[in-house]
Amino acid sequence: MQELGAVRNALNAGELDGPLKGLLCHDLTAGRKRVADLLDGFQKTFGAGENTPVTLCSAPGRTEICGNHTDHQHGRVLAGAVDLDFLACAAPNGTNTIRFQSEGWPLVEVNLDTLEPKEEEKESTASLVRGMAAQAAQRGYPVSGFDVYATSEVLPGSGLSSSAACEVLLGVIENHLFCRDELDPVTIAQMGQKAENIYFGKPSGLMDQTASSVGGAVAIDFADPAAPVVRTVAVDLAGLGYALCIIDSGASHADLTAEYAAVPQEMGAVAAYFGKQVLRGVEEDQVIQALPQLRKAVGDRAVLRALHFFADDKRVKLEADALEQGDMDTFLEVVKQSGRSSWDLLQNITPMGAVKEQAMAVALTVAERALSGRGACRVHGGGFAGTIQAFVPLDLLERFRKQVEACLGDGSCHVLSIRPVGGTVLWP
Repeated sequence: MQELGAVRNALNAGELDGPLKGLLCHDLTAGRKRVADLLDGFQKTFGAGENTPVTLCSAPGRTEICGNHTDHQHGRVLAGAVDLDFLACAAPNGTNTIRFQSEGWPLVEVNLDTLEPKEEEKESTASLVRGMAAQAAQRGYPVSGFDVYATSEVLPGSGLSSSAACEVLLGVIENHLFCRDELDPVTIAQMGQKAENIYFGKPSGLMDQTASSVGGAVAIDFADPAAPVVRTVAVDLAGLGYALCIIDSGASHADLTAEYAAVPQEMGAVAAYFGKQVLRGVEEDQVIQALPQLRKAVGDRAVLRALHFFADDKRVKLEADALEQGDMDTFLEVVKQSGRSSWDLLQNITPMGAVKEQAMAVALTVAERALSGRGACRVHGGGFAGTIQAFVPLDLLERFRKQVEACLGDGSCHVLSIRPVGGTVLWP
């Protein structure tokens, strides 16, 4: 850590320019101002002096490239960290209470007298704060109270997994303040998943946290979730002539927890029919051979979702290999196959019973029309609401963005880059 006043002096002297560039900060003037405002916010919120030792930490959002709803079945995914992040200033406060202030949101205070999940905190930031502290404590580290002032470009409902970025941010802070930086990125990701599953109450897989924590583009095999196999995938989309766009459908994730929970529950029901806990332990041929009995036992949607799992699980390696080989034709074709599978089999485009509002379907249709037969687009992440993903030829990018925003609203199309750095201590 370093005294806050010294951090401010280092910022003004340009010493943070290198670390900011490492996070793909393209506008250093804006990046410096963001850090200066962060330091001011920390001081005003917690009454800190210039001599208060602090640390600056960052955790990125993520985009899922392939493997839609495969991680919770111990399958494979291809994902990448993006150049939008949670940035925080943090310091121990000498109490047994964590105070977490995310800019623009109410202050969250969590007393660490108990580290058990609290029902009244479910689906709240407080649950993630308590859950991450509990995970560090369970590993034998002496976690105590600390203050955090954070600003986020990974907005809730953006489809870039703000919850995972928040979990990884807290993990990086706790690792630095209390764990002697001994926790590796995969361990921090596993802590985040447990916080989200047990404390927040959302049965997510491990993909979001791993992509945010590890950074770059990664192909991850969750056959053993306790020891996921992570393969770094070299990606230069711009060098291949394409841009990554994330498009906001305008629909909120609020009140959709039951929709998300139904996906692993139904896939799990298919696995249970064959005496397994997850689909990774089942062969696709078994499902096909038992189809008549299986449909009666678990229902048609569960069967279709299982078939999506088997297909998308195989696509991950195809896409990763194609990206590394610079084979965009194959990559884009597989992206299209994955998107169609999510729509037809996984059925995570429109919430059940929604007739008047089908924002994700509209966004996908608008993007397909704007691509004019080139590139590719698909749902990513949990689906049902939030954002879609498109790979757009650079020569088409401006026209694509204008057409999309004319239909979905100004600022709905975001051009992003794969960030090479995951959760990290930015300074000192």
